[in-house]
Order: sequence, then structure tokens, then C-alpha cells
Amino acid sequence: MAAGSKRARGGSGRVKLEEVARKANVSTATVSRAFNEPGKVSEEVRQRVKDAARALNWIPNAAGRALASRRTHIAGAIIPTLDNEIFAHQISGMQTVFSERGFTLFLGCSNYDPDEGLRQADAMLARGVEALAVVGENHPPELFDALNSRRIPYVVTYSYDKLSPHPCIGFDNRAAFDRMTHHLLSLGHRRFAAIFQPDTNNDRVRERLRGISEALAAAGLEMAAQDLMMGPSTLEFGAASFASLMTRAVEARPTAIICGNDNLALGALMAARESGLEAPRDFSITGFDDLAISSRFSPGLTTMRVDNQQIGILAANELLAVIAGEQGQAQSREIVPVLKIRESAGKARGR
Repeated sequence: MAAGSKRARGGSGRVKLEEVARKANVSTATVSRAFNEPGKVSEEVRQRVKDAARALNWIPNAAGRALASRRTHIAGAIIPTLDNEIFAHQISGMQTVFSERGFTLFLGCSNYDPDEGLRQADAMLARGVEALAVVGENHPPELFDALNSRRIPYVVTYSYDKLSPHPCIGFDNRAAFDRMTHHLLSLGHRRFAAIFQPDTNNDRVRERLRGISEALAAAGLEMAAQDLMMGPSTLEFGAASFASLMTRAVEARPTAIICGNDNLALGALMAARESGLEAPRDFSITGFDDLAISSRFSPGLTTMRVDNQQIGILAANELLAVIAGEQGQAQSREIVPVLKIRESAGKARGR
């Protein structure tokens, strides 16, 4: 590199913002906007700036940008687990929206441990996240206190409650399972069982179980404690739970099994196939989530579909609206699950 060129770069040999501006034939302010506020720059100019930066091997200094503008352009999301594809769809939706607005998305995983979720949130706040999305309301009060005291906009996803003190982007878990239970009641079922993931530190599961309980109570029914199987959200637990329920005499077996998600329901259907039982001839079963395989499995699984990617998109847009000063706080948005009626649930035997 020529000595003159090096001197023009302050003796460091590093490319400066001014050089990128000259190569892209724009002002230095436009280069800054292209990276910091891409929505204010046309696609053609934005691409020209990016091409110039790439050609010169120039990368914006994030720390410098943050210091100069008091902005980090970082958002955060904390999910319970990486093992469930529904959360991947949410993150995909958030990532798409944030990326278009020049934001980087930090991801944390709590493993259903509220204290770990709080540690993840503290770490993100220390790194200057400008907004945060968390799953459910089952978090230590300190988490929400920290967000409110710092005036960091946040949303709670996968939950919707009109009475919640938090902005919710999701669906009413209680109402969804109330509706599913009523569907099975309308088919004549009166003996119910449920296979569910643990409700420890999981407010969504507790609300789903409440929906089932309230729907049954309205019909003058009750599900016995031994008819509620709770364990890991795996095919294996779904299969083992089904096998246990079917060891009872035929007249004492449940005719309808409500599962907390599709994974558990599909495990149960696999176990049924191995034991010579068939839905809906011998029992009815439902899931929740509408995984891609659920409509292709035989029998097709009656379940509920939630647009998880849309949850992520709405969450990101609400947070960005607050950051941009368009509204004082994020607004709650409800997603209504769609009941997918398929072959796995039919009329109760003898009806």
C-alpha cells in the first residue's frame, strides 16, 4: 500500500468511512444511514454502499456507532429450548424483520429455568440490547423490573391475556384447549385423558390444562389425576403414556386423549400401531402445533395450527415501533389458532 494512501488513513492502514463514501459516490451521512437506519435509504443506494464497503473490506465499528448515536442496534430474544421447532419459526420471523432494519438479534435459551432466563436477560442488557422478547410470563419479577427501569421495550410471546400487565404477542392457551375439548365433547366423548409436557415453570401448559378442566366441568365431567400423564415432550414419552393408559380394561379406558403438543400425540399414535389399536376406531387423539408431519401421518392428526413465524414478525414490529418513537410501548396482538380437523379424532365408540 502506498505511503500517501496510508497517511490519508491516519497512519493506521485502515479504511475510513470517507473512502467508502467516495467509492459509493454518496455522503458520509448516507453511508452511516445505510448501516444504522437502512429504512431511510433506497435499496439501490444501500446496495451501492454495501458493495463499496465490501470492495474496500470495511466493516462498521459497532462500538463506535453505539457511542456516537447511543444506539447499539441489537435486540434480544430468550426462548425456553432449542429442541422445539415452533420457537425456531418465531426466531426466523424476528430475524427477518430485525435484519431488514439493520438490527442484530441475540438469542438466549433458558431451558425452562426462570433463573437462567434472568441471567440471559442480564447479560443481554449489559451488552446494550434495545429491546427484548421472552416466552411466557413465568419469569422472576426482577426481569421485568430491570426492563422497565431501563425503559427497554419488551414483549411476551406465545401467550395472550387481556388482563396481563405485559404486552403479549401470541394466543390464549386456555381458550385453545377449551375449544379442542369442546370439539371432542361434541363427538360424544366422556372419558378423557391427557398427555402433557411438564407444567413446572411453564405458564402456557398450566393454562392449557385449565382450558381442558373448565370445558369438562361445564359438561359435568372431571378428568381423574391418574388420567393426566406428564413428562418429557418426546415421542417416547407419548408412546409410553399411551401404552400405560391402554393397560386398563376396555370399559375403563379413555376414549379421548388430549396431548399438549403434536410430538406427544404422534408418539402415542406410533404406540397404538404397534399394539394393534387404531384411531379413530378404538380411541380419539389430538395434538397442538400442526407440525409438518402431522397432516401426512396416518391417520392425519387433529390438531391446532399456530402461525409461529407471524408471532415473531409481530413481536419484532412492535418492538421496533417503540424504538422508533412511533408508540410509547409495545401493544398486545392476538393470534388465533386454527383447528385442523383430521382423521385421528372421531365419534366416541357406541355413538
